[in-house]
Amino acid sequence: MTLASTQPRRAAPPPSEDHRALRERCGLLDRSERGKLALTGAGAVEFLNGQVTNELADLRPGEGRYAAFLTHKGKMLGDLRILALGEDPAQPPAELLLDTERVALQGLFDMIRRFKVGYAVELHKRTLERGLLSLIGPAASSVAGSQDLAADEHANAPVQLEGVSALAVRTAEGIDLICDAAHTERLAAVLLERGALRVSAEAAECLRVERGRPRYGIDMDESTIPQEAGLNERAVSFSKGCYVGQETVARLFYRGKPNRHLRGLRLSGPAGTDDQLRLEDRPVGRLGSVALSPALGPIGLALVRREAEPGAVLDVGENGVTAEVCELPFSAREPQRR
Repeated sequence: MTLASTQPRRAAPPPSEDHRALRERCGLLDRSERGKLALTGAGAVEFLNGQVTNELADLRPGEGRYAAFLTHKGKMLGDLRILALGEDPAQPPAELLLDTERVALQGLFDMIRRFKVGYAVELHKRTLERGLLSLIGPAASSVAGSQDLAADEHANAPVQLEGVSALAVRTAEGIDLICDAAHTERLAAVLLERGALRVSAEAAECLRVERGRPRYGIDMDESTIPQEAGLNERAVSFSKGCYVGQETVARLFYRGKPNRHLRGLRLSGPAGTDDQLRLEDRPVGRLGSVALSPALGPIGLALVRREAEPGAVLDVGENGVTAEVCELPFSAREPQRR
């Protein structure tokens, strides 16, 4: 699976204080390595709206959307966050800032460069020019000084923190701050002074898995249709005009049933990304993200065939580990011991 070689083979337990900070206070994680592009020009919204799964025509400065970009057969090339920037919320955005997994960056860049011909659109690289710091936890808004930011996910507004300019972006877990790359370390120091606690990437990944949010390159790849990964509600509009891959996505939604579903797995022991999953000796998928949760024990995410319904017990890999299939997000009940 894409990116498997760059991910820990088996989940390491996050430090308990990191997990507590994410749950009860405010954790700080540098995610500047994520892929970032920008689109400017009068045709930016019209162009991108014809390429991605979510509706952008009504997007105004201070708002954002989550979307996927697909092949003509409806398979995912990546997912992205689209942030509309500009001074006047009554006018179209002056810039669209695109944030994606680093593994999907080249595909996004190639798609834009290939299809923007004929549109009044300029493409700008931002990955190395912009830093990205994530504040995760219930105190994130107060630490970021963004208590007045709209509650909608992807809402965004400029902020000033001790002389450092940044864009505050609402997330499901807290606030992201995007700044000039040269100011990232200074901004991190300010956030630590304001009460944030540095946390490990493993702790943040554990929280993501607990909440059942798939990650492109680990839980989703170029074989995935958005509905299989449970993305329709967040990432797909069924009332917008045409976009690449729309026919497959719409046909599956209105007339069909996906062959696979994103599920949670309660593991009986250590297991690794890409381990084969079997139901009565029949392969039904491969393990995606894995985490060792302080609250839930070993858990994972996987796209599994629909016959592996919640409650089914799967064999994982070749070391006698089993997994109970469950709905997402994970509940807080004690994991079963086998």
